[in-house]
Amino acid sequence: MTNLYSPVPLHREPGAAVPPVRIVHLGLGAFHRSHQAWFTAHATDAAEWGIAAFTGRSTEIAAQLTDQDGQYTLVVRGPEGDSFEVVDSVVRAIPGTDVAAFVELAASEPVAILTLTITEAGYRLGADGRLDLTDPDVAADVALLRRLFDAQAALPGFEYPRTALGRVLLALEQRRRTSTPALAIVPCDNIPDNGHVVREALGALATATSSTLAAWLDSGISVVSTSVDRITPRGTPEDAQLVLDATGVADRAPVVTEPFSDWVLAGDFPSGRPAWETAGARFVDDIAPWEARKLWMLNGAHTLLAASGPLRGHALVSEAIDDPVCRDLVTALWEEDARHLTGVEVDDYAADLLARFRNPRIEHRLAQIALDATTKMRVRIVPVARLERAAGRSAAGCAAAVAAWILAGHDAVETRGAAAESRTARQVADLDPVLGGDAAFCARVDAAVADLTTKALLTESETA
Repeated sequence: MTNLYSPVPLHREPGAAVPPVRIVHLGLGAFHRSHQAWFTAHATDAAEWGIAAFTGRSTEIAAQLTDQDGQYTLVVRGPEGDSFEVVDSVVRAIPGTDVAAFVELAASEPVAILTLTITEAGYRLGADGRLDLTDPDVAADVALLRRLFDAQAALPGFEYPRTALGRVLLALEQRRRTSTPALAIVPCDNIPDNGHVVREALGALATATSSTLAAWLDSGISVVSTSVDRITPRGTPEDAQLVLDATGVADRAPVVTEPFSDWVLAGDFPSGRPAWETAGARFVDDIAPWEARKLWMLNGAHTLLAASGPLRGHALVSEAIDDPVCRDLVTALWEEDARHLTGVEVDDYAADLLARFRNPRIEHRLAQIALDATTKMRVRIVPVARLERAAGRSAAGCAAAVAAWILAGHDAVETRGAAAESRTARQVADLDPVLGGDAAFCARVDAAVADLTTKALLTESETA
């Protein structure tokens, strides 16, 4: 038993070599530390690639990691037990509010890669998947950046963009002004064709602010598409005690994750990259099938469980997937997904997902997954529903997912002429106008709402 009265603080040994900062990350959280930082630490050339990571919404983790020289314990939680390792690829942890430091580092010549985990909602996309220039924060950033760029003001100024992409564009303008070598931008959020989407969003923002910068983007950046996968629950206060008990190390910022990890990338790295493939990453020419499989099957099932599970009284993924009602909903969704996935194996993947979801030692909370539910539904459920309807099928599995989303609390936006259409149709139209105009699909959603409402009142034993 570890002596809990003499905990050892987590820190780097005096004189230990620290990798130079060549990667800047925006969105420092548990997933980045279990995934991209872990892959970087396990690459054979890890000593050459340090990460300077900026927080997104919270600044607390930056202070915690700074006290530990950027190091943290990764707890890999399998069904049979835990393993522990210290990950040291993050060499600087900085609050996201320090935009000046972000611009300085992201624009510096040694930095070759900018990775992003800012959540789907952080990109400020509209229902069409493009940058929403009417978003109040995006509009404010356009006005601010136009003033800065037109005046050729020194960067950064006293006022900073509000959005993540606005801050990225500010750093890119600094790279342009200093003729810094091309930067690879690597979005690691669950957006279909995320590299293309982010490239288009940055282009739209640049076009709205500086034609010079917009033209420079063609040679100044490469945007890499990715598919990322590693279930990583939000941390709890008990995690630190677990690490202390098991290792004797006082770690204020441990991360708990599952054994499985996957990273698929497609795109160019004009200024170099770590040998991530030596840690298990895959580099492919066409990421679309890998991305769709993961986005629709894993993330889509998570979104469905996050909506349906609480209706059945569940708080965790592992609880919900063991409920026959919820599991049947997931199975129906996967059957529809599989019809539109070519070039990748589906049956074994579904079996692996069930095993991963059922791992009782990973406390993946449905409330965490339910955040930004509308945005997630648009990229995880809507595309398959459209494909199914285009093929002349009912899309019943997708309709049930939409019904669960409605029951989880989505309210229709009242619009002119609303009396002429059902409330369900308005709710579906808020999610996707095409599906909202599909009377047969909306009727299917209506029926699923009634069915789930009934089942939400039943116990698991009554439906087994």
